[in-house]
Amino acid sequence: MDRFKLTDVWKESGITKNYEYGILTNEIYKSWSGMKASEYKVFKGIRKESLRDNMSDIEIASTDLGEIATRELASVHKPFGLEENKQIAKMSGHAAKVAREDIEKNLGKSVITSKNTLHYKYIDEEKEIENKNEVRL
Repeated sequence: MDRFKLTDVWKESGITKNYEYGILTNEIYKSWSGMKASEYKVFKGIRKESLRDNMSDIEIASTDLGEIATRELASVHKPFGLEENKQIAKMSGHAAKVAREDIEKNLGKSVITSKNTLHYKYIDEEKEIENKNEVRL
């Protein structure tokens, strides 16, 4: 799996803490989409579901391009530690952003979409309680 290839590169580059992987992943996402992974999930209306499982093909390709570019750039530039790896992640995400923007220019629309694969919507818990109280009156 490609994601494991990326985490292996990061391990070799001095990344050892789980939160560091999250920071680096977010740098890639922010650079190509303008959103951290958690913000992207909110945008798509998902909570614990897999973000990738709820992406369009172009969104997945953009993510993959950012991650693959990160691996390739890391192999050339040999970053070490969080700060140097963040710079590589930003460069890679930027490359994916340029590709995404070119596709969008030719399509005439954004490829970042709030569509997801869910067949239901989360109900706001406060409103659900309010509605139950209203029914009882």
